[in-house]
Amino acid sequence: MSLYVVIIAASVESQEQKSKAAPITDLKPPPVEWQKIASDRTSGKPGAGKRTKAPITATSYAVAELQTATNSFSQECLVGEGSLGRVYRADFSNGKILAVKKIDSSALSLQEEDNFLEAVSNMSRLRHPNITTLLGYCAEHGQHLLVYEYFGNGTLHDMLHFTDDNSKALTWNARVRIALGTARALEYLHEVCLPSVVHRNFKSANILLDEELNPHLSDCGLAALTPNTERQVSTQMLGSFGYSAPEFAMSGIYTVKSDVYSFGVVMLELLTGRKPLDSSRQRSEQSLVRWATPQLHDIDALAKMVDPALKGIYPAKSLSRFADIIALCVQPEPEFRPPMSEVVQALVRLMQRASMNKRRSSDESGIAFKMPDYEQLEMSF
Repeated sequence: MSLYVVIIAASVESQEQKSKAAPITDLKPPPVEWQKIASDRTSGKPGAGKRTKAPITATSYAVAELQTATNSFSQECLVGEGSLGRVYRADFSNGKILAVKKIDSSALSLQEEDNFLEAVSNMSRLRHPNITTLLGYCAEHGQHLLVYEYFGNGTLHDMLHFTDDNSKALTWNARVRIALGTARALEYLHEVCLPSVVHRNFKSANILLDEELNPHLSDCGLAALTPNTERQVSTQMLGSFGYSAPEFAMSGIYTVKSDVYSFGVVMLELLTGRKPLDSSRQRSEQSLVRWATPQLHDIDALAKMVDPALKGIYPAKSLSRFADIIALCVQPEPEFRPPMSEVVQALVRLMQRASMNKRRSSDESGIAFKMPDYEQLEMSF
């Protein structure tokens, strides 16, 4: 499966079309352009032109180098595990700390193994402040490894569900910023990259947090390496996972709108502090979406749904608007879910209103309120 390309046109008209598809101004740095050779016009057949291999911008590592950095992929260096393999912390001799995803050899079919370098080339050119950067790769001696930025604060999933002390650091403002950052990442994949990049595995466990709790979406572009066997495995099992949209659970169809649904589920996690599926709860509350959706427009019920870790410290209006966005994202019919650009705009407005209210409150009380630098940055859009 080939990844994420932009048509290089030979005509002036195509160039004008490309210039009109300008990226959204608040995405920094500007998006990279993917490369594809247009159809071979001399043959008269679409797609007859030969595809040229784009250069790989990521660093090539030797297996021995990565083995040394991860202490031979020891259990002590293990930081995570996914469908394609395990992720290890890698400490290099120059002092750099990176994350290495070791792809299971059994996870790649022959066809996907052939596409590995092409996928690496495309993934390494994804550039967005809220997307984990692919820095390097290794493809030797039958090994396939990916080298990423490392974030020591772990995942949003762990911070929400497994670490009581850290969850206290997730204030309401921090949760809204995490939602906005990940929304921007999906907006970039869906609406800036051409053709659109569908994440296919959007969940809180794939949202990494840095020291300032800024979100970084991981595994972007890895759908190209998802084994065929996993794609065909029981959609019923995958659909019950909690993040999967109804259309995927029923038919295996997955689009950008399916990512939007998964994003809405993560927003519900941020609001309630609950897991998407929790068998330890009473039956009516085990499915987060099924339990929460009917209550999202009920102010009294909404207040009772909020994560207890927030201890009631949140603006009621902000909570209500946050819930409105969730309700749109988790609609059963894909066509009624908003594009991510609209979700981004709604979250930006939510933060701007909160900022205005804080300034108004401080003016009335005569007390100066200093907003943290990272929140000032978010408000600048």
